[in-house]
Order: sequence, then structure tokens, then C-alpha cells
Amino acid sequence: MADGTLAGRLRPHPHHDHELQAKLACWNRARLAPQTPGKDWRAALDAEHAMRAEEIAFVETTRAAQADRATRAPTKPGPFVEWYEALKENGPGQGDALFPWLAARATKDEMRWFVEQEAAGEAGFDDLVAMAQVKAPVQAKLELARNYWDEMGRGNAKGMHGPMLDALVLAMGVTPKIETTLAPSLALGNTMAALATNRAYAYHAIGALGVIELTAPGRAALVSEALRRLKISAKARHYFDLHAVLDVKHSEAWNREVHYSLVAEKPECARYIAEGALMRLQCGADCFEAYRRHFWGGDGSTAPA
Repeated sequence: MADGTLAGRLRPHPHHDHELQAKLACWNRARLAPQTPGKDWRAALDAEHAMRAEEIAFVETTRAAQADRATRAPTKPGPFVEWYEALKENGPGQGDALFPWLAARATKDEMRWFVEQEAAGEAGFDDLVAMAQVKAPVQAKLELARNYWDEMGRGNAKGMHGPMLDALVLAMGVTPKIETTLAPSLALGNTMAALATNRAYAYHAIGALGVIELTAPGRAALVSEALRRLKISAKARHYFDLHAVLDVKHSEAWNREVHYSLVAEKPECARYIAEGALMRLQCGADCFEAYRRHFWGGDGSTAPA
């Protein structure tokens, strides 16, 4: 039900509501960490219920914005994969002017700020894939497992993707903090955590994770170009170098083995995979706009001369 009160009309869009996103981010950080049993489990359960209600209200608000476009996604596997792959060109945030500017113009301090924001919004792709694959059909599950194994460096700690980003954060000398991270960046991580941890959004999570693999390589290549121009070491920028290449292969396999097989088995899931993909892309688009506003001033539409 729409909130017709003055407070409701003045409330910012959830992606730009820093109070909400910071609250969800703190909760996600705590709830996803390993824990031990507490004495007052009833109070903990009540608190969990309250936070989950806020989380799902947030997800449903942002989901509704993509519902119409998602319902137009084909429900036959071949045409659906074609529709999905086209998001690389026509999805929200694609071809954003921010990334060529980063590659050619950003200063080291500007890149430090960018890396800080990106790291703060990172939800942990490996963990998200692990949660998304629970009870998935065999063909999709096997591809998700292969993807997870790559994220985990195929059993080699030096090849794990998460620590590669940590190495860049260390090399750039930044300290990501929830309180200094823009709301859209926090919203991105919170959206991915919400989709992966709520089984009602299982197909959304798969669509959102797959679209990262689909659309990230071009942006990763430009970020890597910026870091190389600024003489950041090859070791420190390896996270972006790797994703500029590896995610292309991941995306091809994900579309073939995961999306195709799921839609073939359950055509009605196409809508939910599509919604998840569009939700994730909109999160990215909102981040890019906020970053441009920070760097360029005004509405962020025009790069400084």
C-alpha cells in the first residue's frame, strides 16, 4: 500500500536512503558472520523478524520498478537467453560515461575513492553463489559449483578472488566504512544479500549474479586501464585484470548451463530471473550516477573539461 503521508511522500527512494541502507548493511555484516547461540533467542528472533520485514519491503519496492520490463522476457529458453544477453547493451547503466572517464582522466585520489566505494558495496560473490545453488537442479547446480570453484581459486588461496580485491584496497590505502559509503553502493550489496538469503528470491539471485558476469568485463577492463595509468602494481590490480577476461567465459557458461536449463525446466521462472538481473543492473546504474555526481558535480551528466 502506498504511503500517502507527508513523511511517506518525502522519503527518498530506497537506493538513496542512507539511513535504511546503513542499517541493512550493519545487519547483514552481523547476521552473515559465524555466530554462537545466544541466551535470549526469542529477543534475537524478534529483532531478526523486524529486520527481515524492512529488507523485504525494500526488495519489493525495487522489484516493482522492474516488473513490467521483466514480464516481457521470453519464457522459452533460447529466446530468453537472447533477451538476457541483450542486457549487456540495453540494460540499466550499460555504457555509462563514468568508466571511460576513469580510464582516461581520474586522479589517484579519485580512484582511491572509487575503490573504497566499490569495496564497501561488495557482497562476496563466492558466498552469494554458494547460497544461490542450494537445491538447484543438477545442470544449473554443477555450473554454479564450477563458478564457485573459480572464485575460490580452485583450492589455492592465492587465486581466491575476494582476497584479490582486499589486496587492491590495501595497496590503495583505503578503509571502506559503512558510514562513509554512498547509499546506492550499500544498496547494491544489500540487494544481493537479500536475494541470496531469501529463498523466495532464489531465481532473482541467479539472474542478478549472472548479469554481473555478463556486464562486468568491459567496466573491469576500463578500471584496470585507470589503475595501470596511475602505476598501480600488476599484483594490486589483478582483481580487475582477471575479471575483464574470466567473466566473459563465466557468462557464456552461466547462460548456457544455468539460465537455459532453468527456463527449459520451469518457464515461469524466466520472469524472476529477469527481475533479478534488472534489479542488479539498476543498482549499478544508481551507483554510477552517484559516483558521477561526486566526481563531476551538478547532476553528474557532464564530465569536467
